[in-house]
Amino acid sequence: MLQKITHLTVRDVRFPTSLEQHGSDAMHMDPDYSAAYVVLDTDSGLKSFGLTFTLGKGTEIVVRAVQALAGLVVGKSLHDIVSNFRGFYRLLTSDGQMRWLGPEKGVIHLATAAILNAVWDLWARVEGKPLWKLLVDMDPKQIVSCIDFRYITDVLTEEEALGILVNAKEGKQQREDLMMNQGYPAYTTSCAWLGYSDQQLKQLCTDALQHGWTRFKVKVGADLEDDIRRCRLIRQMIGPSNTLMIDANQRWDVAEAISWVTRLAEVKPLWIEEPTSPDDILGHAAISKALAPLGIGVASGEQCHNRVMFKQFLQASALQFVQIDSCRLGSVNENLAVLLMAHKFKVPVCPHAGGVGLCELVQHLILFDYICVSADLSGRMCEYVDHLHEHFTSPAVIQNAHYLTPKDPGYSCEMLESSVKRHEYPEGDVWKLQINK
Repeated sequence: MLQKITHLTVRDVRFPTSLEQHGSDAMHMDPDYSAAYVVLDTDSGLKSFGLTFTLGKGTEIVVRAVQALAGLVVGKSLHDIVSNFRGFYRLLTSDGQMRWLGPEKGVIHLATAAILNAVWDLWARVEGKPLWKLLVDMDPKQIVSCIDFRYITDVLTEEEALGILVNAKEGKQQREDLMMNQGYPAYTTSCAWLGYSDQQLKQLCTDALQHGWTRFKVKVGADLEDDIRRCRLIRQMIGPSNTLMIDANQRWDVAEAISWVTRLAEVKPLWIEEPTSPDDILGHAAISKALAPLGIGVASGEQCHNRVMFKQFLQASALQFVQIDSCRLGSVNENLAVLLMAHKFKVPVCPHAGGVGLCELVQHLILFDYICVSADLSGRMCEYVDHLHEHFTSPAVIQNAHYLTPKDPGYSCEMLESSVKRHEYPEGDVWKLQINK
């Protein structure tokens, strides 16, 4: 692991998904799935890749933030980084001047995630393993050494984290074998984006059912009567025994969320996702308490800033489902902390993956969670959206509504160079064509 990082490149890559309303929800009606895409060059010739997810406009701001952090990475060897990964994480997140832009939240944290994702990709490539296998094969003490426990020791100490990982060793090989044979259970969001017509929704549900999907998520929040109609339609399409979730993408105030979801209770949703501001921990707690008698849980996390907020969500019993995100938090390091806290609080983790590259990334984390932390599949599933996978060299693979375990070395987020060139903003051919229109 003596490879030295000699150069960092970051590019603004955007896909015009808004043209067909892919990804549309009650708060983001015209998203262009995008990424700040990082490439690390090393003196051995080996390259690694990382990204953070955005929705189009503003990606250039994240790119500049990555460039601002680059000096903390270039010149370091992989050995220097991973031998004190906690220290390197703090170096990126605690720079005496740049931390003022966060700390550990917003644009600067998205940039941190992109860089750290590329570092983890490099480590996995050097070891010749997919990232999930790199993590699974690590000694528990090494896993713990990658985590920054600052601000969370009141709920999770290093000793507790180590104990969780050591206790999960029992049955570990059997769980790994199970994942290799059948994969990790998934749910689909691709059938019911808010901007889709009823005809499109029906066709996509029909196709999904034929391909073995049994768990479906519907976007809601723009119009109550339309939500009732669409949710009834979906429930009718998928039948009473399949699982339905609803997602409001932060649309409502607390009282409005309780009232609106109560009206939708007839379709028996498993959860309401992001019912209110992602920062409102006590608001989520109030919604959770009010909806509990209806058997409806609350899920959130895709825009939860950091491990500290997740700690408070869990302390407040505000979530019944934790939704980690590979690019919102500080990469693998911070997600490890959240997986361990969620396990301690006995809250299942159902990752967010609605965006370009997110399925490719988060599949590794949820495999590690099952094999080495939770040892449990009950009430657990990972989001899948069927968009843009063709642009990756090692795309996520779904079979029978399960994520198949990645086999290629790395973190699965390397894009095809031809796709990057075509979609780089604003000079790529795709965007020149849009601008000329």
